[in-house]
Amino acid sequence: MSYNFPWLSVAPLRNELENKSGIYFEANAFQESLLLQEPKACFLELARKIGHPLSQSVHNELVLDVIDHGFSKGDQRARGPHSNRKLGFHTDRCDVIGFLCLRAAATGGENQIVNSKEVAQIIQKERKDLYEALCSPFPYKRHVMDSKNPKPFCMQPIFSSQEGFFACSYLRVLIDRADQDPDCPDLSKIQKESLDFMDCVCEREEIQTRFRLEPGNVLFLNNWTTLHRRTAFTDFPEKDRQRHFLRVWLSMPNNRPLDPAFKENFGSVEAGKIRGGIRAN
Repeated sequence: MSYNFPWLSVAPLRNELENKSGIYFEANAFQESLLLQEPKACFLELARKIGHPLSQSVHNELVLDVIDHGFSKGDQRARGPHSNRKLGFHTDRCDVIGFLCLRAAATGGENQIVNSKEVAQIIQKERKDLYEALCSPFPYKRHVMDSKNPKPFCMQPIFSSQEGFFACSYLRVLIDRADQDPDCPDLSKIQKESLDFMDCVCEREEIQTRFRLEPGNVLFLNNWTTLHRRTAFTDFPEKDRQRHFLRVWLSMPNNRPLDPAFKENFGSVEAGKIRGGIRAN
């Protein structure tokens, strides 16, 4: 079955994500009937028109259900999208991340975005030493879901530039796990301070964009130029009213060149090449 997206203009959308704000939002992107009947198939078709969908798990999930599974704190299965806790500002292993809201939470679950280049500029201005530290390689522990990756960790910078293109890649939880693992390199004192300072800068409300996605809303973000998170939320008691989003990871045909350090984790660093995602079985 083919789906129609009358609001979609692919070239301007790709340009907005790669060369402008790094954010694309569309309200009422889907008819209510599609949200009830075939949301995954419809969202996947939209994703394929925009970019190349990537696997988000070893099970080759191209569309991931973002829903609280009720795992206890510390449970290795408790990925951020499967919890209701507040997340830290982060990026994902793809060029562009996309969300479709099927149901919003009873309370909370606000989306928050910061421009990562603005974050980098603030840090460079206020603490040049910490900015330089953030441009150095940090160890990232292999995610528990990334079981097909033979490497226990990888090394990559938070901030980098390649051929004049800025890039930010940041998932502190995996850096902290690496620092706690005796088989991974230790963080230096200045690296730890730089991570704490970066988190503090991201918390500045004046640089945040905040909103709450409602049913039918679609959001796409460039992971190299924005950091995102979600606040904690409380669900309705009824299962059929539980907060439920769909998520896609995309490799983009107009993506930017990356520092060679990202090759190990992303598979390719050349502009226009397919990269990112999690290796499937």
